[in-house]
Amino acid sequence: MEVSTQKSHVLLHEDWASVCIGFIIIFLAIGLFVLPAPEHGWKTFSDLFGAVFSGGNLGKITAQFLLVFAGGALGVVLTGGKLRYFLQGFPLLFLLTLFAQVLAGNAQVKALNLEAVIFSLLLGLLIRQLFNLPAWFSGALTTELFVKIGLVLLGSSVIFTDILKNGTLGLIQSLVVVLSVWYFSYWVCKRWKIDEELAFMLSSAVSICGVSAAIATAGAINGDSKKLSFVVSLVLIVAIPMMIFMPMIANYLGLSQEVTGAWLGGTIDTSGAVVASGSMVGEKALEVSTIVKFSQNVLLGVAAFFISIYWTLTGKKTEDGIAVEKPTVKIIWDRFPKFVLGFLVASLIFSFILTPDTVKEVKGHLKNIQTLWFGLAFTSIGLETKFSDLFKDGFRKPFWAFILAQFFNIIITLVLAYFLFR
Repeated sequence: MEVSTQKSHVLLHEDWASVCIGFIIIFLAIGLFVLPAPEHGWKTFSDLFGAVFSGGNLGKITAQFLLVFAGGALGVVLTGGKLRYFLQGFPLLFLLTLFAQVLAGNAQVKALNLEAVIFSLLLGLLIRQLFNLPAWFSGALTTELFVKIGLVLLGSSVIFTDILKNGTLGLIQSLVVVLSVWYFSYWVCKRWKIDEELAFMLSSAVSICGVSAAIATAGAINGDSKKLSFVVSLVLIVAIPMMIFMPMIANYLGLSQEVTGAWLGGTIDTSGAVVASGSMVGEKALEVSTIVKFSQNVLLGVAAFFISIYWTLTGKKTEDGIAVEKPTVKIIWDRFPKFVLGFLVASLIFSFILTPDTVKEVKGHLKNIQTLWFGLAFTSIGLETKFSDLFKDGFRKPFWAFILAQFFNIIITLVLAYFLFR
């Protein structure tokens, strides 16, 4: 998997673009129209063709498609992506996600309590392992943008006082987890003689917030793109079994939704996987896991700043001999995840500004669109994840270092979550 942060004709950073698109959808719902939710549930094939694929329901699905298609296209334009690829590839991505939703809508599947995002992910993974994707289709997989738009919309369903309460506890948990897991991971890497550049990227990814942390750390130290691609692939692949099995383990241990959410948010390394895993447990677990993950995300800028200071003061250079840019306070703001601000503002609006009648009218619509964005993101994650990428170029030691650090992360976060959130 190739990672590139270079774009052309960038009008807005991806975080700001997701905030803009999220609020356009929110204001359209408040002021103009509320899209009726399409039906995906079915028992028999007669239900499937008589209800799910009926003319009226297909009209609702088409309306949803046009909304997310327009939102995604706007995001691609704002962030400097290739619009032509998006226009070609997105309809197929939407159809795959719709197929996953219909599979999840089967009555027998529902009895297993499996969310549609799981099928989106598995479908994408299956296709990616069997086929090489054409460039026009890969160009439509703007995973991070889809996740961030969904997270901004999620703010409309979270009460702001809950953010203050769980966010404070989440920040306490995050500070302990980030510091302990980062240093444990770095210690393992040095013991196994993994080079320092890769050790920094890997330790940041496992301890802070996955892909974003790896990219921010690589930017702070001008890290090698091949090493960054490996860490990103590793984060995405390891998140898959964690998001599926951790809710099962939590249920077996009899953990409350609050404790489970804090555990998931503090250990799973991608925001999308946290959302999917929290959704499998319940609404409260989803809320807490998202807030805890955001609490970790806000530490990203500070971490990048201190990593830059260390790299500069020790006189380190990249493999090409390029000196690292001197750290400034601006680094903190540049690395701060701006979509978190969108989530908070949406929560403030729905908690204190809108009338209860308005909230009741639009909340279900926004929840439905938010779920669709997450489904698109997880289909994209599956399509971007190639298992064979993990063991290229002799990366076996870093792989096992990451696994060991993640196991340590799971244990220490479970203990903290239990005492802070029970």
